[in-house]
Amino acid sequence: MQVIKKVNNNVAVCLDDNGRELIAFGRGIGFPSMPYALSSLEKIERTFYDISPEYMGMLQTLPSDVVEFTSAVVDMARGTLPYSLSPNLLLTLSDHISFAMERTKKGIYVKMPLAYDLEQMYPQEIELARKTVDSIYNRFKVRLPKDEASGIAMAFINARVYSESEPDTQAMADSEAILDAITHIIEQEMGVRIDTSTFNYTRYATHVQYLLERLNSGKGIDSINQDIYTSLREEYPEATACVDKIAHYLHAQHGFDVTDEEQLYLILHVNRVCANRGL
Repeated sequence: MQVIKKVNNNVAVCLDDNGRELIAFGRGIGFPSMPYALSSLEKIERTFYDISPEYMGMLQTLPSDVVEFTSAVVDMARGTLPYSLSPNLLLTLSDHISFAMERTKKGIYVKMPLAYDLEQMYPQEIELARKTVDSIYNRFKVRLPKDEASGIAMAFINARVYSESEPDTQAMADSEAILDAITHIIEQEMGVRIDTSTFNYTRYATHVQYLLERLNSGKGIDSINQDIYTSLREEYPEATACVDKIAHYLHAQHGFDVTDEEQLYLILHVNRVCANRGL
C-alpha cells in the first residue's frame, strides 16, 4: 500500500495494491515523509473506500480530531443499522458534527421539531445519534443540545444506499431542478460563479436537499429564536437578501412556505459558501 497524502499523524490518503484510493486510519501512518510504501498493514485500524472526489477536499478543512472521532461513529453505525451506508458518510457527518459544535460554541441553539417523528419512524438511528451526542461531550467537552440528535440521525438516514428500484426517481428529478434554480439565484444575487465539482458545493447542495425533503413532508423547522434570526439578518445583509429571493421563489413556484428558522439555516449556508465569492 502506498501512503500518498497526510491528513494528520494518524490519518492519510492511500493507494492500495490495485490502485484504488482510500482513507486509512492507523497510529503514526501520517508521520513519515510522503509518499512512502507501508511495509505492514498491521498499523491500519480502519479504511474507507469509494469516497467521492468532491468530498475528499473536506479533509483539508475539517478538524482532524473530528474526522477521527467520526470514523468510530461510522463503524458503529455500520455495525448497528440494517442497511448499507454511503462511503461519503465519514466526511458529511464529520462536517455536520463540526458545524454543530461551532454553532453551540457561538450560542446558536435551534430546536428541531422533527424529533418526535424521527423517534417513531427511525428509532435505531435516533438511539445511535443520542449515543453520538453523549460521545461528543465525552471527547470534546461540547454539550450539544438534545435536539442535535435529530440532525445526526438525519445524516444516517440520508446516507442510506438504496437499490435501483427504491428511489422515487421523479421526486429526485424535481429536487435536482429546484436545486439548480436556487443555485442560479445565489449566483445572480451574490455575484459568484459556482463550481459544482467542489466539496463546498456538495455541502450546500446536501443542505438544500434536506430542506426540500422537510418542505415536501410539511414538517419544516419552525421554532426560531427570534433574537438570533434578527441578529443574523443584520450581520449578513447580502446573504439575507439572497435568501429572501430564494424563499420567494420556493413559495411562488412550488407553494413552499419557508419558515424563519429554515431561512436562518440558509443564511448561514449561503454566507459560508460565498465567503470567498465562490464555492
